[in-house]
Amino acid sequence: PIQYVGDNARFLAESFGELTVFHAAAIELADLARQKGLCPEATAEFDRAIEEVDLEYLKEELPAAAQQALEGVGRVSEIVRALKDFSHPGSESKTPVDVNKSVRDTVAVSRHEWKYCADLESALDESIPLVDGFAGPLNQALLIIIVNAAQALEERLDSGEKGTIRIETALEGDDVVVSVEDDAGGIPDEIQNRIFEPFFTTKEVGKGSGQGLAIARSVLVEQHGGDLTFEVRPGVGTTFFLRIPIGQSS
Repeated sequence: PIQYVGDNARFLAESFGELTVFHAAAIELADLARQKGLCPEATAEFDRAIEEVDLEYLKEELPAAAQQALEGVGRVSEIVRALKDFSHPGSESKTPVDVNKSVRDTVAVSRHEWKYCADLESALDESIPLVDGFAGPLNQALLIIIVNAAQALEERLDSGEKGTIRIETALEGDDVVVSVEDDAGGIPDEIQNRIFEPFFTTKEVGKGSGQGLAIARSVLVEQHGGDLTFEVRPGVGTTFFLRIPIGQSS
């Protein structure tokens, strides 16, 4: 269905371009008739019709509307592709995983969670190698961290105000490291040693089960032999570090 919408939006944009050529020719013909005193009633009706439909406004706004429609179609297509890759059934054995692609897919899938409360920035190292891992669980771990950052910002910021989530990838020794940084003020000292405990949560009832970070840590540590750590800048924010060994994919 999205392809149909996109094809028709492109057709409308191209057709409007052709109509503007016809419009210019009609204006020229009407001006010529007016100069020669031909068909005064027809030219007057022509002028009234142009004034009623406000052609100048349409010439400016219709191409912009078509372009916005095409951009929307492109965005939906991107999300559909990301969802397809994100939810693809995982293999029972490790396979080469493109961590940058996992980040992009997860950012696209989670956009509804962060777009109202954060500007998301990324600095992905395109030279990092593939890692030996499970794409599905890694996507899930990334999703948990990004959504947690968005929810922390949502709780801290006033309505309409936005924070920042910044995601970076880098190669550190034999590991690919994904860092997810927010400026939500940081995790309070008194709960820092409990955030990976199953069922521990500071969110109100219905907002969280307290299992997210425990699951993410299990994915990194138990399934991939890596690590999930964090660094707090009191009063500023928190950065989570997802460390994934390259393994045989190197």
